[in-house]
Parts: sequence; structure tokens; C-alpha cells
Amino acid sequence: MRRSRLVTLLVSLLLILFTGCSRPVPSRSEFVLGTVCSVNLYNRGNQKVYREIFARLREIENLMSANLDDSDPGRINNAAGIEAVEVHPDTIAVLKRAVRFAALTGGAFDPTVGPLVKLWGIGSDAGRIPGEEEVAAVLPLINWRDMVIDEAVNTVFLKRRGMRLDLGAIAKGYAADEAARIIKAAGIKRALIDLGGNILVLGAGRNGGRGSWRVGIQNPLEGRGAYFGIAEVADKTLVTSGVYERFFESGGRKYHHILSTRDGYPVDNGLLSVTVIGDSSIDADTLSTSLFALGYEAGSALAESLDNTEAVFVFTDLGIRGTSGAFESFTITDDGFRILTGP
Repeated sequence: MRRSRLVTLLVSLLLILFTGCSRPVPSRSEFVLGTVCSVNLYNRGNQKVYREIFARLREIENLMSANLDDSDPGRINNAAGIEAVEVHPDTIAVLKRAVRFAALTGGAFDPTVGPLVKLWGIGSDAGRIPGEEEVAAVLPLINWRDMVIDEAVNTVFLKRRGMRLDLGAIAKGYAADEAARIIKAAGIKRALIDLGGNILVLGAGRNGGRGSWRVGIQNPLEGRGAYFGIAEVADKTLVTSGVYERFFESGGRKYHHILSTRDGYPVDNGLLSVTVIGDSSIDADTLSTSLFALGYEAGSALAESLDNTEAVFVFTDLGIRGTSGAFESFTITDDGFRILTGP
């Protein structure tokens, strides 16, 4: 098979495309959802569909960003402990999904993690190591059970002052699924959606209707564009979460953005990254963070319990473990990594 095109994504995943001879229609990229997002519709691409996709992405950003006072989370946070806030049905749908995974993970994933996110400021100019007293003060505010969702009137209420929603670990997945919905509605059967690390591929990876997409998974120890293995998939989404995404360093130590809802500090469980492969991007987005926070044993058990879900876990010693079907379509390409066997 001749490699006719190599597309390197400047995100936590690298996608390698093996296409046929026809020249693809240029993709469209914009900065939205806090990152560079790209969509490629290939020989069915047209500006009308691209405009509709990116308008929808911006709508979701404006609706669900915790950094905007007039977004739904912003208004909910400002009214925490005071009153319920009427929100868009899309926000209700995302929060319901978030609650499902909060329950499945015993709170390791929690959409009310906002006070911790704000306290650490990782990924922003305000990143710092908070004091133990500060961490202890906000931990009681993190409890998804203290969020009241009333679907009958589309309202959300956080029971205590100081509580904050943060949908950063789920909103991009929802946005990727929405982009795919628009593409399918337009009758387009082959497309690549890359929302800054949330990858969703539709149809065959090559022109002519045959073959899988070849998706390279980011090497967590190197710069973006370096990958340690390739997954061959079709009509799937892949999302990776890891210590390399957003972090700062202090005193020779790296502090990453995946925060423990148990002790309030960056999760330290021997993992570098977790990649989830599935059918739903909102689920894969949420799960990649959830499985990382849970650690390998509890995380892999959760992934195994879910339909059409595989996960690849990368450890600090560059050993790799996966769920029962993960390595059926995954190949290591970097000799520095190895698949671990046994307990």
C-alpha cells in the first residue's frame, strides 16, 4: 500500500492518513473551544457545511465554557447557593451525561471540580501550587450530588455557595459528536474531525471506500507530532488524556491538570496517559479523564464493563496495558515502549 498523504496533527493524537490518488479538498481549521480545531470533508467538502460545523462549535463554546460569565456554567456558578438557573437543553444533556460518569466513577470524575480547577489555574497564566489550607477549603465544595438538575423546567442549581461547574473534560466530546451529526446530515460519509485531541473519523480511511484510518497515539514524553503506536479504526473516536497536555513545573516537579477529587492534587498513580477508543466522543472524552483518575485497575475494570469501549494505558516506565480488545487494532511503533503481560 502506497502512502500518499501524511497528516500530522498538532494535538495529543497524531492521525496518519493513507489516501488514494485524488487530491482531497483542503480542510478548514479555526481556533475554537480553546484550541485549533480542524475538519476535513475531503472530496465532499464545501464551505456551507464547514460554516455550519464551526458555527455549531462556537455555539457550544459560548454555551458551555466555564470561563465566560454569561455561559450556562458561568451563570450557574454565579448563582451557586442562591437560586436555580434556566439553561439550554444542550447543557442539560451534557450535565446528565456527566452525572452518569460521576456515578460510575464514584466521583473520580466530577463536573463540580471547578473550585479546584480555578485554585490551581493549570494551563493559564495564573498557574500556582496552592497551600494545603486552600485545597482543604475547596474540597467539600466538590460533590456532583449537590447539583440539582430539573429537566421539566431546564434548570440547574448548585446547593452551596462557592461551588463551580467545569465542563472541560466533556464539552469537546459533545462538540465532536455534534460535528459528526452535521456531517452525516449533509450526506457526507467520509470525514476527519480533530478538536484539539478529540479525534473522530467517519467512513473509510482511504478513497475508494476501503480500509481503516490509521491513528497515531501521542508519545507522552515528546513534543506534539511524536507517536508511539498506531490504532487502525473506522467510524470511531479516540481521545487521550495525559500529564503532558496542560501543566506547569516548579521545583523540578511537573503539576498536570488532571486533579484528584479525593485529595485535591494532580493525580499521581504511575500513569502518563490513557487513550479511549469508542463510538461516542462525549463518552470517550469523559472516560479518558475518568480512567486516568481511577488508575489502571479500577479504570480498566470500568472500561471493560462498557460496550464498544477499549482503552490503552501508558505507565511512567513506558509499559503499556490495554483492555481485552485494545491490541487487536493497535501496533507499537516506538521500541521504547512495550506491552506488559502478566499481573
